[in-house]
Amino acid sequence: MPGEIFVVTAPSGTGKTTLLKALLAADLRLRFSISYTTRQPRPGEVPGRDYFFVSPEEFRGLRDSGALAEWVEQFGYGYGTSKEWIIQALESGQDLVFDLDSRGAKALKESFPQAILIFILPPSFQELERRLQGRGSLSPEELARRLENGRNELREVSWYDFLVVNAEVTAALEQLRAIVTASRCRAARSWPELEPRFRS
Repeated sequence: MPGEIFVVTAPSGTGKTTLLKALLAADLRLRFSISYTTRQPRPGEVPGRDYFFVSPEEFRGLRDSGALAEWVEQFGYGYGTSKEWIIQALESGQDLVFDLDSRGAKALKESFPQAILIFILPPSFQELERRLQGRGSLSPEELARRLENGRNELREVSWYDFLVVNAEVTAALEQLRAIVTASRCRAARSWPELEPRFRS
């Protein structure tokens, strides 16, 4: 049975990274997607496990040829995911998890309409601001930028498949796991494999 695609989007400060790490640890059928990037490896990062590290020229070639299902430029570096890599992973039965902004989520959905889109919300915008301020390491300019990005992301919520409010990590993780389980049980996904067992 081919794998599933789960795309997760959330404003900075929502707790997405914590939730995704816990989700991946709790479900060994899930695999975090591996992107191409033009930045250099950081200490401890392994090519082919954390990222596929390529030159800017190689990245532009992949982008311009249509080989990437989604791509973005951030802080001067390119990031993108190979369509062929996704197809191979799905055909091998792996369920993939993507951490993307709304632009990347929309692009991936266009290439893979079966993708399940999940948006993680804070309990309120005031709570999001409180969490970001609580980090203590953000300059006023960076705080304002992240809050504005958060407002922009929230405008895209209506076209996501599922919403999870992260008021408490354990409850939010339980909801994420329920979404994954329910998606795997969809008739359109499971019946083609099950149907032969029920032929008279």
